[in-house]
Amino acid sequence: MVAVIIVTGAAVRLTGSGLGCSSWPNCSPGQLTPRDATSYHAMIEFINRTFTGAVSIAVIAAVLGSFFRSPRRRDLIWLSLGLVGGVIAQIVLGGITVLTDLHPAAVMSHFLLSMLLLADAVILVERAGYPDDRRSYKPELKWERRLPLLQFIFVSVVVVAGTVATNSGPHAGDRSARRFNIVLTDIVRIHSIAAIILLITLAGILFLSSKTGVSSRRRRDRTLLLSAVVIQMTIGYVQYFTGVPALLVSLHIVGAVLVFIASLRFLIRTNRQMPMIAMSAENRVQGNEFVSNFRGTGSVL
Repeated sequence: MVAVIIVTGAAVRLTGSGLGCSSWPNCSPGQLTPRDATSYHAMIEFINRTFTGAVSIAVIAAVLGSFFRSPRRRDLIWLSLGLVGGVIAQIVLGGITVLTDLHPAAVMSHFLLSMLLLADAVILVERAGYPDDRRSYKPELKWERRLPLLQFIFVSVVVVAGTVATNSGPHAGDRSARRFNIVLTDIVRIHSIAAIILLITLAGILFLSSKTGVSSRRRRDRTLLLSAVVIQMTIGYVQYFTGVPALLVSLHIVGAVLVFIASLRFLIRTNRQMPMIAMSAENRVQGNEFVSNFRGTGSVL
């Protein structure tokens, strides 16, 4: 749901509907909804605001689920409350964005706060799947502990640089909206360099994975992440050299959301928390097999 509202927010910007509703929280002074159903820009902006209500309902459900689950877990409660704080901050920041006539700093902050909300939601979902009786698993190899964090840092840099580029280019939400006073080619170059470093990092991780006995499932997940980054970079270069058409920019934003989710899940699962009960059961099975072999052969070999 959080990912969907990021995409609908991008649609508002790409269609030039950022000021489709001239007021906040009403669409226009004294009017909650658009005055005319045929008002294209107003309807797009209003639909995006409506999605915020749907996200709020999902957040309420997450909070109630974390409080009423048994046993209650503090980590899930704090993560769900983080979503509440994030949604409230988004509503306020959304109002500031409209009231400042789409100031680029406000628009950029609005998007990046959405990405933080998305990160909170992904972590909540991942940790909700952990067993209650658990312990952390830390990879023994140094590269397997450090490189996943490094790739996520580069993904974050790419996202931030891409957001600055968007707010310096033609798709700032409205034709009259201000842009950052930054040369577009300069910030795009930074965006591109960060993406290339990310690609090299992921290729290195995949190479090391193939040499150190990492499971086929984990190698497949990392291959998919690398492939997604390659596709995302291809879309980025094509959109840049074709004059940044709105359709390709929208695909690029969808790709950014998917890559961000995959990158964060990769980082989280590197330090996965394993069930102690399951491990103990496995040890019991191994012990039973040992005893059976000893009784049958009189030898442990």
